[in-house]
Amino acid sequence: MKDHKGMRPQDIVVLLAIIAIEQKDWNKKSGLRFMHKEIQNKDLADSLKISSAEISASLYRSSFSGLIDKNSYKKVFAQSLLDFIKFGIKYVFPVQPGPLVRGVPTAHSAQPLKSQLSFQEEMVWEDAEGTVRGQSIIPLYSSVPLAVKNNPLLYELLALTDSVRIGGARERELAIAELEKRFFQ
Repeated sequence: MKDHKGMRPQDIVVLLAIIAIEQKDWNKKSGLRFMHKEIQNKDLADSLKISSAEISASLYRSSFSGLIDKNSYKKVFAQSLLDFIKFGIKYVFPVQPGPLVRGVPTAHSAQPLKSQLSFQEEMVWEDAEGTVRGQSIIPLYSSVPLAVKNNPLLYELLALTDSVRIGGARERELAIAELEKRFFQ
C-alpha cells in the first residue's frame, strides 16, 4: 500500500473535471444518464495538462480520503467533495490576492457570480492571453488557465471554488449554492 501524504490542490481540479465530464453525459430532457465509456486517465491528463502518473496518484489520494469510490475511481462522492470545499478548502489551500496582472477572470469576476455581485477589483489567474487585468490568484494547479479554455463547466466549477477560497461570507454562500446546482442537477 502506498504512503498517503494528504491531499494536493490538483486533486480538487481532477475531481471537478470528472464531475464536469459526468455532467456532459446528462440528458436533461429525459433525466437519464447516457452510458459513456469509462473516463480514461489519459483523457483526464490531456484535458487538464497533468501527467497520467499524477492523475493516478491524485485518484489514489482522493480514494484514500473518501472523495471518490475505491472500486470505481471515476465516481466522485459529490456531497463529500462539496463538504470539503465548503468547510475546508480555504484552510487547506488558502489564497491571497497578488499583484495586478493580465489573466483569466476567476472567483467573483467570472460567471455565474459576476452577474450576482458587484466588485471594483477583478480577480484573475495569470495568463498572457487573458482578457482581463486584475489581482492575481494562484490557481489550484498551474495548468488551470489553459485547461479551462475549452471546458466551460470546469471553468465555472473552478471559479466558484476560488470564490470559496478567497471570498467573504456572502461570496462563499453564493458560490456554494451555485456548486450545489452544478453537482446535483
